[in-house]
Amino acid sequence: MSIQSINHLNLRNKKVLIRADLNVPIDGSIISSTSRIDASIPTIQYAIDNAQIVILTSHLGRPTEGSFDNTLSLKPIVDYLQDKLNIKIMLHRDFEKGQSFEPGILHVLENVRFNLGEKECSNELSKKYASIADIFVMDAFGTAHRKEASTYGIGEYINEKCAGLLFYDEVKALTKTFDQPKKPMLAIVGGSKVSTKLSVLKNLINRVDGLILGGGILNTFIAAQGFNIGRSLYEVDFIDEAKYILNEIEEKQIFFPVIEDVVCAKEFNINAHAKLKKIHDIEADDMIFDLGPNTLKNITNHLGQVSTIMWNGPLAVFEFKQFSSGTETLSHAIADCEAFPLAGGGDTIAAIEKFKVCKKISYISTAGGAFLEFAEGKKLPAIEMLEQ
Repeated sequence: MSIQSINHLNLRNKKVLIRADLNVPIDGSIISSTSRIDASIPTIQYAIDNAQIVILTSHLGRPTEGSFDNTLSLKPIVDYLQDKLNIKIMLHRDFEKGQSFEPGILHVLENVRFNLGEKECSNELSKKYASIADIFVMDAFGTAHRKEASTYGIGEYINEKCAGLLFYDEVKALTKTFDQPKKPMLAIVGGSKVSTKLSVLKNLINRVDGLILGGGILNTFIAAQGFNIGRSLYEVDFIDEAKYILNEIEEKQIFFPVIEDVVCAKEFNINAHAKLKKIHDIEADDMIFDLGPNTLKNITNHLGQVSTIMWNGPLAVFEFKQFSSGTETLSHAIADCEAFPLAGGGDTIAAIEKFKVCKKISYISTAGGAFLEFAEGKKLPAIEMLEQ
């Protein structure tokens, strides 16, 4: 790879600034999922063990720039890290050029989105970040697609820069999956809208040997095949795009499962009555919320024929028990197959955690938007910065 990792650099007697992705869901002061923080700890610990001074920062939520918001402070994350790391931690509300940071302490800078100029990648703020460290460590792969002061701008003004352990592993895994995959390769793409993942789908059909769709995206494709989908969520304006992709799938002989049966309901709520129906039997007031057993059997049987799986998005409304069978069945089938599966995206990770298959998925990406832009074939700004 053309970027350096933190363990490629000499950190001795150096001040290291780590930009992590600690943007976790917090209810009051309670963190409901610590997976992103846990994924960042190896880089933080490596810096603590090898550098003279370690400074850590992240974004959290979407505060108004220039205004401190106590509900979006990194304080709960600092408290969590205090329990995980054997080191004193100091949270800094603000910082200045030439500020003296005491060794032997993990210094955490408050939410970067409190700082004016963060999102517009202002030169002034970028220089300010660079002025307090010798080495910049980019470990926030989830923000790699954003050209902001703490993810990109700082890299233009600091002497040394590198990827953190998490960031480096993310790029390595994604490169292996998209640029050097072991064939045959299968992509699984779920989500509510074709419009948000159209570029991804057009890129994937030139790379994969099989494509499985889920959610509202699949509904649009079912409608494009001429089936009645009742009141199911779909995008009528993207029917022609779906037809184009279906034609490409047929011409390239890409595996695309026949949808034989689906699970429907008359309304969308947690108490809705689920009913299994053949795809030809959908009524005008039906809504499709999951795939049926025959369709799932066709999909899971195919998993044994592939070597690489890219998974982004659940198959259906897995949050409701009566519509969770499809995503649960797929999760376990992916976990049990011999292929290399790479999974990414918030809903995908939520499904993996819910169905307890985390330990069997080869690589779980912490990223959402960055994962998708990589899948589109785009060069991410943070990777571009680290390559300079």
